[in-house]
Amino acid sequence: MKKLINAADDVVAEALAGLGAAHPDYLRVSDEPRYVARVDAPVGGKVALVSGGGSGHEPMHGGFVGKGMLDAACPGEVFTSPTPDQMLEAAKAVHGGDGVLFIVKNYTGDVMNFEMAAELAKEEGIDVASVVIDDDVAVQDSTFTAGRRGVGATVLAEKVCGASAARGEGLETVAHHCRKVNSQSRSMGMALTSCTVPAVGNPTFQLGEDEMEIGVGIHGEPGRERVPLAPAKEIVERLVEPVLSDLPFERGDRVLAFVNSMGGTPLVELYVVYHELKKLLDSKGIAIARNLIGPYMTSLEMAGCSITLLRLDDELIDLWDAPVDTPALRWS
Repeated sequence: MKKLINAADDVVAEALAGLGAAHPDYLRVSDEPRYVARVDAPVGGKVALVSGGGSGHEPMHGGFVGKGMLDAACPGEVFTSPTPDQMLEAAKAVHGGDGVLFIVKNYTGDVMNFEMAAELAKEEGIDVASVVIDDDVAVQDSTFTAGRRGVGATVLAEKVCGASAARGEGLETVAHHCRKVNSQSRSMGMALTSCTVPAVGNPTFQLGEDEMEIGVGIHGEPGRERVPLAPAKEIVERLVEPVLSDLPFERGDRVLAFVNSMGGTPLVELYVVYHELKKLLDSKGIAIARNLIGPYMTSLEMAGCSITLLRLDDELIDLWDAPVDTPALRWS
């Protein structure tokens, strides 16, 4: 294992310390319990957004804490769910009096712990709503989930809901936008190499030099199939066709196209993927109205990518275009 770390047990704590030191104008880091919160939280007059999950997917979620996106993020150890007490204290820290929305990726530990945290928060008088994101079409169940996994649509939901909350919309409306993004999004990923969890020290799985895994999860969970390596054009077709047929997307649709690096794939290859994706969608009469390209939901150093399509309407476009200012995503 070759990594830029001091000790495997200290990776998350030291990374969070670095995140806080690098972005003091955006966020503050609580060590006990562990969470990341907006530096100006709680913000009165808006719904607070809290998300979280295992570390190793950076910049998800801590990098999205800031104006127009999350109010707090709860990081667990690498690929390990955070605990209910982290979520509860994060919610209490950012609750400005207008309720809290938990945005939860569909992984068994995350779902269970956020449910417990919601009950605890309600006992303390905090109005809480939860939305589970489950956009991955690759498999119905996995080693980490019951039902589909929550992947790229989580980034899009956090942005859209952050804009809704910033406008002062109520908890039910913000939650409605979250459910809408989830219902209108589909994703699928692939891997060229495995990642190595620092505490384990060995690759999560083995792939031959001439192999790739189609439908892999963000923790390296098995996908749909292991097949010979192919050109980018064929890989995009393998990822996109199941996405298009599942919703289904139709001729005349407008979409947000999100091409995400799993962590070890450079932008030059992501743009090759995007080029092929646009040609494929153009041929089907589906227009890319917005895009997002880069490493936003990673899996440590895994090489590969995922593709997420979100069917847009005018309301979602307005929310997507609204200003956002976080360490990892910003525009005005």
